[in-house]
Amino acid sequence: MSQSVYDFSAVSITGQPADLASQRGKVLLIVNTASACGFTPQFAGLEQLWKDYGPQGLVIVGFPSNEFGGQDPGSNEEIASFCQLNYGVSFPMMAKVKVNGAEAHPLWQWLKAQKPGILGTQGIKWNFTKFLIGRDGQVLARYAPNDEPAKLRGDIETALKG
Repeated sequence: MSQSVYDFSAVSITGQPADLASQRGKVLLIVNTASACGFTPQFAGLEQLWKDYGPQGLVIVGFPSNEFGGQDPGSNEEIASFCQLNYGVSFPMMAKVKVNGAEAHPLWQWLKAQKPGILGTQGIKWNFTKFLIGRDGQVLARYAPNDEPAKLRGDIETALKG
């Protein structure tokens, strides 16, 4: 198993390779997203965190997933357009992935193993589960879908100082 988030790569929502090693030394907030979810308005809060803390070294990385209620059925192009048009999303978005099961993206398998959910379950229960990664590439915290982005400010500020 990999040692840090920097050992993983993904594909950007525009189809380009995205090596997380390029984010070495930054604080990451990794989120599984959906365009038609009750939590979708969190895109606005995530974008605000990106604007407020990006200059200090925070990188938000969104991973669309259609696993929960079929709430992100569109193509990567449609998802990117929706996020930009409706929420002004400018933080990095990756191509759609699976976050649970045997076909889960390796990054998500690693994240869940590092910070299991409530009662030790490793599955992602719904869209907008968030993982905060420290500058050392290790998982600091896991947040539930209903944890609003603004509630993460204190933890993000602490991680940025670390």
